[in-house]
Amino acid sequence: MWRDGESCPTALPPGRFSFYDGRVSTGTVLLAEPRGYCAGVDRAVVAVERALEHYDETVYVRHEIVHNKFVVDRLKEKGAVFVEEVDEIPEGSLVIFSAHGISPKVREMAEERNLRTIDATCPLVTKVHKEAVRFARQDYDILLVGHDGHEEVEGTAGEAPDHVQIVNGPEDVGKVTVRDPEKVVWLSQTTLSVDETMETVNLLKERFPTLQAPPSDDICYATQNRQVAIKKIAPDADLVLVVGSPNSSNSVRLMEVAKEAGAKASHRIDNVSELREEWFEGVKSVGVTSGASVPDVLVQELLAELAERGFGDVKPVRTATEDLMFSLPRELRQEMKARGSVDTRKKPTGDSATAES
Repeated sequence: MWRDGESCPTALPPGRFSFYDGRVSTGTVLLAEPRGYCAGVDRAVVAVERALEHYDETVYVRHEIVHNKFVVDRLKEKGAVFVEEVDEIPEGSLVIFSAHGISPKVREMAEERNLRTIDATCPLVTKVHKEAVRFARQDYDILLVGHDGHEEVEGTAGEAPDHVQIVNGPEDVGKVTVRDPEKVVWLSQTTLSVDETMETVNLLKERFPTLQAPPSDDICYATQNRQVAIKKIAPDADLVLVVGSPNSSNSVRLMEVAKEAGAKASHRIDNVSELREEWFEGVKSVGVTSGASVPDVLVQELLAELAERGFGDVKPVRTATEDLMFSLPRELRQEMKARGSVDTRKKPTGDSATAES
């Protein structure tokens, strides 16, 4: 949709800016880098856009393709039809599965309706799914650290429902029961706070000393990078603003991480219309970041509003450089190839997307 350095092709809705009475005269913005779109979100959003371009039919999307209202609304304007479940889709139609992943049950329901599918599940989420399947085959009890009801957690748990227990946080550790304390492994939702996850895991280890860890870290690289960046900014910020929707787990975690890391105040906003005057009283420095499903146009809109409020000195704070790009879903690539089209996205290095990158 819109990546760093690109302008928004659609005019922003009028009346989104909040009232400013001029009380703040000078101020600094500490701008987190990296922020915003991760590779999995970029892949999923572009998949919907390309499907709308290349298929001469209605493109259905099960659940929000990513957790961001602005992105979903723009895709609706382009023609995408979002549904909660596949039984709302006419038989034989085309459906895209969101970046959060699905359970085998959902896939079976789609097959029963003869739906043609494009799977936009983030490859990092798919990795966790495969881990759940493998450990279930080995008859492990799987403790899935994550938020019950979140689409990603539902999809992962659905891979091995008889072996998975969801552990929402430290408060759930005492409720966990296992068949064999020697055969227990933990996995996690990819968008959690690293600190929050490890607090839960450490408590689980106290109960189950031989608890196994996943073969590789389940917390996604983008989640970790954004949390590291805001931790560096937070101690020097009177106010931290996190751009992201309320149902975006990683955006909510960023707000919480900022508070824990020393920010005097931290708030999550969908867009500038949600700014509040009282937040700026006595503020001289504002930290700014955005969740992994947020297009940078929303951050640029916020920076413009902050400049109007007197915070025109923007200082980027970089803690990592991201150069990961995932290839588009196989089903979509095949359709594009048949129509003589290719994936034209470019990495920051200028390299093209590949199946393994």
